[in-house]
Amino acid sequence: MKRLLLLLISVLLFSDLYAQTRAVYKANIEGDIDLGLAPFIKRVVSEAEKNDAAAIIFRINTFGGRVDAATKIKDAILNSKVKTIAFIDKRAISAGALIALSCEKIVMVPGASMGASTVVDEAGKKQSEKYQSYMRSEMRATAEKNKRRTDIAQGMVDETIVVPDLNDDDKKLITLTSEEAVEFQMADSILASEEEAIKAFVPQNGKEISVSMNWAENFVRFLNHPVVSTLLILIGMIGIITEIKMGVWGLPGTIAVIALGLFFGSGYILDLASVLDIVIFILGVLLLLLEIFVIPGFGIVGVLGIILMIAGLFFGLVSDFGLSDYSIISVAIIQLASVFVLSAVFIFLVSKLLPKSKLWNRMILQADISSKSGYAANESFEHLIGAEGVALTTLRPAGSAIINGQRVDVVTEGDYIKHESKIIVKAVEGSKIVVGAKE
Repeated sequence: MKRLLLLLISVLLFSDLYAQTRAVYKANIEGDIDLGLAPFIKRVVSEAEKNDAAAIIFRINTFGGRVDAATKIKDAILNSKVKTIAFIDKRAISAGALIALSCEKIVMVPGASMGASTVVDEAGKKQSEKYQSYMRSEMRATAEKNKRRTDIAQGMVDETIVVPDLNDDDKKLITLTSEEAVEFQMADSILASEEEAIKAFVPQNGKEISVSMNWAENFVRFLNHPVVSTLLILIGMIGIITEIKMGVWGLPGTIAVIALGLFFGSGYILDLASVLDIVIFILGVLLLLLEIFVIPGFGIVGVLGIILMIAGLFFGLVSDFGLSDYSIISVAIIQLASVFVLSAVFIFLVSKLLPKSKLWNRMILQADISSKSGYAANESFEHLIGAEGVALTTLRPAGSAIINGQRVDVVTEGDYIKHESKIIVKAVEGSKIVVGAKE
């Protein structure tokens, strides 16, 4: 009996000691809520669960952001096996309110606010009922899960929902102060610091572990910024166009592959781009190259290739939820439109200004070398202008022809000419013989 009692006391002492040494994880949710923040929150929750932490305290100070990003963060917190505490430092507005409600406990500093969660577009204009209905259901389900008032949670999204005991008769979105949130059971306490919150809700705890975004998460978040992702697409498109014009693989193509790899890679990590999106884009590029270098003319294969490229890039900019969010779709359209406009401007400027630049002049030979000097590399074909011949191979646009009984390499002005067709020499540009079909 004494041994059993001694064993029981030992177990209790060990359990108490273990409880006192369990760590509390701390992470910040600040600034704009974007998809780059979701992997960080998932990692924090995963590490806390793996190390059997006592709790996770999220310091929240945000005006909101993307709803799809907030939904991913909310899901990660709700699925946490570790106690979660939201410490609202100053504000949890819009998507921030959804994240705060997903935590088991909510603490607010004096003078903080929470609410105003209606869905708006980039210009701040309220979106249609379809999007408001989705956000209402998310707020209601999250509040219900943590035993918060669902009517107030929905009133933060929809101004038509009236909460009588809140004196909410002015048909405005609900935004609660710290005192109001505690009074109406939307928050648990008003405390001045995270340390006080930990003492209040995690009485037995060990060391505090602050977790920050690592370099990889910061890099992916940086790549996902609309301006950066637009530049990556722009660099990729210019590189592809340059390679097509050059006809050989070189530095522009390598840079294009790197830029598009970073774009699709970061999108894949953030659940924006799927493998299917990447395959669609690659298939579009292959079809475009097939149309340019193999199939004569420019027809349905080339058009289909361009459509697939645009589709791959578009789906790489929006998530599954984004397909039902007009604001996300509009941003993606603006990004792609900017890419194609800037690409066209770049090509125009290069074609007009580059041949006149000093750098270009240093790269090419400007002075003519007389054939009499003995240093001319190619014979003159000026005498062939106006001569007729037969296409020896299919010209698309380059190939071989028989002119004046001599086999020569020729090129058309972009036309497709079948082999054995009659041709006529229209011009000679150095060693290049330009021909056309003889009518």
